[in-house]
Amino acid sequence: MNADRELLVATGVRKIYRTGSVAVTALDDLDLAVRPGEMVGVMGPSGSGKTTLLNCLSGLDDIDAGRVEIEGRDLFAMSDAVRTEHRARTMGFVFQAFNLIPVFSAVENVELPLLLVGTRPHEARSRALAMLDRVGLGHRVGHRPSEMSGGEQQRVTIARALVGRPAVVWADEPTGNLDTTMAGQVMDLLCALNRDEGQTIVLVTHDSAIGARVPRLIRMRDGRLVGDVRQNVPGGAEAAADLSRG
Repeated sequence: MNADRELLVATGVRKIYRTGSVAVTALDDLDLAVRPGEMVGVMGPSGSGKTTLLNCLSGLDDIDAGRVEIEGRDLFAMSDAVRTEHRARTMGFVFQAFNLIPVFSAVENVELPLLLVGTRPHEARSRALAMLDRVGLGHRVGHRPSEMSGGEQQRVTIARALVGRPAVVWADEPTGNLDTTMAGQVMDLLCALNRDEGQTIVLVTHDSAIGARVPRLIRMRDGRLVGDVRQNVPGGAEAAADLSRG
């Protein structure tokens, strides 16, 4: 995709949660555009709509009004089945809770999304091994999640998110379950993937130290965007030295 054209365009997005007679507007006519290769952080107080924004822009949740386009395709003009397949083929997800399958090894967790979209087993295994090596876990491919540290588990999650070569990776509090050292290493990796490989990443965080490291920072309050700034960040964290640790 041409870098001059937006990868993601959200226009007038509204999301309302209803409980009985009570209606809470979580997203209030929100507009946002993200270009290919951007790394965007989303910050705001609890309840500001950060995770709802991620879920709606990725099509995990329905919206009540507006339009969301990824690579020119309107997510909510698709049927549920088509949207699910489109998400599997064009998006990767990194969650705070890792969401790894505990009985699967690292390589089995990473190759699973490829197998689900019909990739041949040999190719899926080869790509999974290569991606685990890329995130510094080439020596841990046969280990199950319970045999790995939190930082290693999150790097498996990142490898799983990237193995399908997605247009965009959505990361919801990716360092929230990690101590400061491991959180820094995971951010090193995400920054390196964005800087060196042009991976588009949209990252929700409550941590101001994490927010300070992204080139573009969006701030939310009460379901609206109240800030959108470009930040001068270092040329990238020194990820390579730390990838094999954690």
